[in-house]
Amino acid sequence: MTARRPTTRGFDAGARVVRESGKKRLRGSWARLRLSALPIVQCSLGAALAWFVAHTVIGHPQPFFAPTAAVVSIGISFGARLKRSVELVVGVAVGIGIGDLFISNAGTGVWQIALVVAVAMALAVFLDGGSIITIQAAGSAVLVATLLPPTAGVGFSRMIDALVGGLVGVVMVAAIPLHPVRRARDHAADILAVMGTALSEGADGLLEQDQDKIRKSLSEMRATQPQIDALRSSLEGGREISRISPLYWNSRARLERIRSAADPLDNAVRNTRVLLRRSLTLVNDDEILDPRVIDEVERLADAVDVVRRMMLADPGEQPDRAEAARVLRSVAKGARPELVAGAGLSAHVVFAQLRSIVVDLMQVCGMKRISAMALLPPTVPNPHVRPEE
Repeated sequence: MTARRPTTRGFDAGARVVRESGKKRLRGSWARLRLSALPIVQCSLGAALAWFVAHTVIGHPQPFFAPTAAVVSIGISFGARLKRSVELVVGVAVGIGIGDLFISNAGTGVWQIALVVAVAMALAVFLDGGSIITIQAAGSAVLVATLLPPTAGVGFSRMIDALVGGLVGVVMVAAIPLHPVRRARDHAADILAVMGTALSEGADGLLEQDQDKIRKSLSEMRATQPQIDALRSSLEGGREISRISPLYWNSRARLERIRSAADPLDNAVRNTRVLLRRSLTLVNDDEILDPRVIDEVERLADAVDVVRRMMLADPGEQPDRAEAARVLRSVAKGARPELVAGAGLSAHVVFAQLRSIVVDLMQVCGMKRISAMALLPPTVPNPHVRPEE
């Protein structure tokens, strides 16, 4: 009996998966760094400018809270920046002021720290009630009460430093703003890229009756929720920037168009998840599916890529929008009810979700929902139309 030769095929496949996973993580890291490059510049310049103003212009010897407040107010989360900056700065200023006032008169100790935190949080809740201002007030009060106890002659200079830093942060956001449209556009395009790939792999899984492919596609779509949240956050941040920065006042119209596409895009993502989940059930149950439905799913995946390119196009490139609408109309025309005539429940659900996704994407392209639905072939015959003889 001949001994079987050892093989390295399994090892090579595993090593290839590891390499691909490492490259994917590296690309993701570089993408995050690229998106955060400008906020990093804003924070670094804002911290230096806040220190200069508080130290050189106002004359405070150690304006620790000025650059700290500048960095905190700018941040790198991009969502509702102006409101968040005001809340953060007010919270820091309240905490510092209460800490200086109480600790300078009562000293530092267990009961003093408890009292300072309670008073700072109570005042913050009274002023606003938001969680950000409350937590910042408490944290700043603890910092003053423990690590930076007030010294003679300091008075409320630390509160002034915090206010200076916050003002510098707002100025930096207005003077060196993030593009209010580009980041939201990139987020939307990334979501569409994942969606198109998931639909294409899901179609392959249906064709090959491969549960693993469909399950992988479903997992990728479920992982898009942080991207949806980031898109909405970017839209809110872009709206703030377009209001306070004269450089981008002319971008408000395009930002609103992307903003109006956010809900339909979210709906398209949710409907894609349902389509893939029901596709997995269909394969598990060995349910018969007309191959033409799989072709429609594949065509929809191609249409999603066209919509993605439209999202990344410059404002003057209207042919991209027209091309996306044309491709979606072609998919809608092919989504005929006879494709699932006599089929099981899962096939009908996949078909219905496909039609819903088409309507959602047409809305992303700027079409009204009622107009998009009118382009779909009717699922119920019109009793007033006589069949052809």
